[in-house]
Amino acid sequence: ESKGKKRNPLHDFRKTGELMLIKVNKTLEVKTKLLNTTEQCAKRCSRNKGLSFTCKAFAYDRVTKRCHWLSFNSLTNGVRKKQDHAFDLYEKKDYVRNCIIGKGADYKGTISITKSGIQCQAWNSMIPHEH
Repeated sequence: ESKGKKRNPLHDFRKTGELMLIKVNKTLEVKTKLLNTTEQCAKRCSRNKGLSFTCKAFAYDRVTKRCHWLSFNSLTNGVRKKQDHAFDLYEKKDYVRNCIIGKGADYKGTISITKSGIQCQAWNSMIPHEH
């Protein structure tokens, strides 16, 4: 990266156009605020700034310029997808990708079995293997 050039916070998100997530499980949290750009929404989601939960995604209403930060994503139980022309959904790649980058220390995906069907060892366990 060149000096003085800031990284675009949207690079950490996967965009799905014209989609909104609806929470069926009432314990899932959402916070909304008027913001002018998706970059501002992404930055606040990445930093969890002003949020009482870990932001896993946000939906941006292009009509009202309103950001909806979500404590869930499209893979969360108790959530359904809704086609909506006003919204674009942005999900944190860390929570929706099912691959391991590097040693996997930052992996937050949903895969917990190996390609051959064996249950993965918990990170906090030294059995059956040491890390």
